[in-house]
Amino acid sequence: MTLQDLRAQIDEVDRELVRLLNRRASISQRVGQIKREQAGPGNEPNVYLPDREARVYEHVEEVNEGPLPGSALHAIYREILSSSRALQQPLRVGYLGPVATFSYEAAKRHFGSSTVLVPCRTVGDVFLETQKHAVDYGVVPVENSIEGAVTYTFDRFLETDLQICAEVELPVTQNLLSKGTLEQITRVYSHPQALAQCRRWLSEWLPRATQLETASTAQAAQLAQDADAAAIAPEAASEAYGLPIVARRIEDVATNVTRFLVIGRHMSERSGRDRTAVVFAVPDRAGALQEALRWFADNQINLTRIDSRPSRRRLWEYVFFVDLDGHPADEHVARALDGLEQSCPFTRVLGAWPVSRTAED
Repeated sequence: MTLQDLRAQIDEVDRELVRLLNRRASISQRVGQIKREQAGPGNEPNVYLPDREARVYEHVEEVNEGPLPGSALHAIYREILSSSRALQQPLRVGYLGPVATFSYEAAKRHFGSSTVLVPCRTVGDVFLETQKHAVDYGVVPVENSIEGAVTYTFDRFLETDLQICAEVELPVTQNLLSKGTLEQITRVYSHPQALAQCRRWLSEWLPRATQLETASTAQAAQLAQDADAAAIAPEAASEAYGLPIVARRIEDVATNVTRFLVIGRHMSERSGRDRTAVVFAVPDRAGALQEALRWFADNQINLTRIDSRPSRRRLWEYVFFVDLDGHPADEHVARALDGLEQSCPFTRVLGAWPVSRTAED
């Protein structure tokens, strides 16, 4: 069989793929019509269902016989789902801007290129814009594998009734961007977490440079336009803001991942492989925290993370943020949450979402 014959076969397969993709899109449009009818006049249908999309990805992996790896099919179906949502009703998603931040990359990675991505000035603004319906969902950083919790995101959850409905894990690669050389650089701009992630490299290669904190890595790239200035930022910022990459992969630890949460006005429905976030306060007496955590142990619930933050209500009063395996609709999780609510003066479920494959693996 000749090369020309093989290419003719590929052309025929492509024709069939386009036909099937449009057939899928037509079915998706009908799904959207039913959703609008069920929502009723004046109400917006919910076109983004993380639990349903998780099952789509799982089904695709189950029927995959190769040679395409699951990760390639996941990327393809991310765009199929993104375009299907756009046909039903375009989504607006807020993120910590400007363009080319890690938050931008996380939002695009999760929602796909058919989604309208809206830059926000601060993480607090992402919450605010989502709360007042200026955007449908927001994407906010919550945890870095090296630097730990993003505390200002936790604090915002105490001030809003928004719910977590999905998560995104994004591998983080930091680069030094500048129009000058290493010898010329006297100022390094970046987000505080990025500066911390490159502490050792900066100490070795730019020990005399002044480190200046910015609201985002992309803002750092915007500010580092002189030859004596540099920015620590992702590769996308180099392209977006015209800054050459002087040094690649300057993060101190290669296995660096940031976890982002998708926030909206509802949690995800049960998918069968879920995670739930809860915040609670305990009475001011000895053993109170142990008693609260006992509800999870007694119901065989695995806690994947626990953090504490000042409550901002009284001096030296703290609240505890917990992530746990399971969904509030699971019977054993419901029992634990009921017990927690009875024994604590303050308890709130912050949301539930399908566990991403990267998070589980």
